[in-house]
Amino acid sequence: MVFNVHVALTWILFLALFPMAFFWLRRAWRIAINKDFSEVALKHGEPPPNPEKWAPYEAVINLVAGSIALAVIAGVIAGELDYDTWMAIAGSTIWCKFFLGFALSRQAHPMNLPGFLQRRISFRPQKPAADGEEK
Repeated sequence: MVFNVHVALTWILFLALFPMAFFWLRRAWRIAINKDFSEVALKHGEPPPNPEKWAPYEAVINLVAGSIALAVIAGVIAGELDYDTWMAIAGSTIWCKFFLGFALSRQAHPMNLPGFLQRRISFRPQKPAADGEEK
């Protein structure tokens, strides 16, 4: 086996699966069992106003991603998964976890816009401006 960039990146991904699986499963445990909602749907490090509403979704995302990562680790160590299969599963799991977590955090936080943008995007009907007033 020749050591090159391809081999190095493969080892980095495989070794990175261990802490990722640990942290994802630990977050699922904290949210589902310990009812610690401090890490639910974070946006700029702040939880949403009602984290208990979004906690089940965050727990499921972390539990599924952590379980898949553990299954990939076990499959690679046991020799059951070939290279292309475990790389595809691991990569897809990482990307899906990040995108789903991002989407959940943006859904959980209300959109804070400056006043002039809020008025333009608002679905509430605005009073028509009088003849001498600006909009």
